[in-house]
Amino acid sequence: MAACTRCGLSATRTQTVFGVGNLHAEWLIVGEAPGADEDRQGEPFVGRAGQLLNSMLHAVGLAREQVYIANVLKCRPPGNRDPNPTEAAECLPYLERQIALLKPKIMLAVGRIAAQNLLHTDKTLGSLRQQVHRFGASAVPLIVTYHPGYLLRTPTDKRKTWEDLKFARDVCSRV
Repeated sequence: MAACTRCGLSATRTQTVFGVGNLHAEWLIVGEAPGADEDRQGEPFVGRAGQLLNSMLHAVGLAREQVYIANVLKCRPPGNRDPNPTEAAECLPYLERQIALLKPKIMLAVGRIAAQNLLHTDKTLGSLRQQVHRFGASAVPLIVTYHPGYLLRTPTDKRKTWEDLKFARDVCSRV
């Protein structure tokens, strides 16, 4: 994947950000795309959003080392713009392969962009929360919640995220 040139993002990236974590994880956390820090370090969810994600996981009894973290896109869009549909479609086979290899019990889509791309919808994040969606051929349970970066800007939605995390934990315990 490091040599991928399927879309124009290959010309502007520092490196690909494939994913990181436990290869036997029950939980797969999926964000939208690497940011500047992630592009430099080659790891998803570093910096303040990553610290908040770690705290969110800890709140439901998980350590970062117990989950696998990936993004819909494996390369950073310039200026941290939203991924376009073509870019997401070109990266989807990589994510699908990750899922096939990891065989997670549950996926947690963090943020509107990740949720909309994974579910092929334009519905709002609010309308996708608190439901069990299914992803891919293996119909992995997928839960939608807010992105940690959004929560840093809108801390009033942390309570809703806590409800989503508890819901995901309950769904995972039944799978």
